[in-house]
Amino acid sequence: MSLKSLALIENWPVPSAAAGAVRADGTVLGTHGPVDRRFPLASVTKPLAAYAALVAYEEGAVELDEPAGPPGATVRHLLAHTSGLAFDEHRVTAPPGERRLYSNAGFEQLGDHIAKATDIPFATYLRQAVLEPLGMADTSLEGSPAKDGVSTVTDLLRFAAEVQAPRLLDPRTVAEAMTVQYPGTKGVLPGYGHQNPNDWGLGFEIRDSKSPHWTGSSSSPRTFGHFGQSGTFLWIDPSAGRVGGNSTGAACVALTDRAFGPWAVEAWPRFTDAVRAEL
Repeated sequence: MSLKSLALIENWPVPSAAAGAVRADGTVLGTHGPVDRRFPLASVTKPLAAYAALVAYEEGAVELDEPAGPPGATVRHLLAHTSGLAFDEHRVTAPPGERRLYSNAGFEQLGDHIAKATDIPFATYLRQAVLEPLGMADTSLEGSPAKDGVSTVTDLLRFAAEVQAPRLLDPRTVAEAMTVQYPGTKGVLPGYGHQNPNDWGLGFEIRDSKSPHWTGSSSSPRTFGHFGQSGTFLWIDPSAGRVGGNSTGAACVALTDRAFGPWAVEAWPRFTDAVRAEL
């Protein structure tokens, strides 16, 4: 099948956009636009960094509940945006575990922690642990593990297939990453304001009942993923798509070269609903 709904990106007020969808078994359901063009990911970098952190955990280099970041915080706190670090500054604004303070600084400290634990620069570790095994040859980390990834739709579809049917990680580890950490925690979803609760897993945002939201009104509460301020998103919906009456799960990636703003708030949910309806 080839999803016609992906062509809706042609209506977005952006200079360039590419999109694609993939099932858990790696079947690409459709693509549209320059899928091999490298786009800055902004915060869609975080799920890639988180996956590398989980590889480090499974390799025994780090433990999820070992100290990392500011005093009292752990690797888990950093992954779940509950370390208390400010958004873009390496200063503490709350006790660990108290609030969901979305933090680029937290992911930067996570990268530093893993680099020290493995004695490998984090960008190199990400490449060796995740990108190379998945054949993501056009993806690289060019600075902060919070926001300086560059990738293509083709590569991110490979990653989305991996997350749905893990080969690099034990499925139980990925299930933990998709599970709400510190349930009931309030916080701000960037671009969408205060959310109570503001549910998050380990490096992945979890949709649950958030409203407003960047996914669609038809997206299941189990949907998880991330969007980026460079006009990018990746969502995985375990309830999307059906074969023989059973949910197969599906993921969708969209990359653009226009910064997130009101245009995305309006366009992305309609796009997601159209893709899910066609699935």
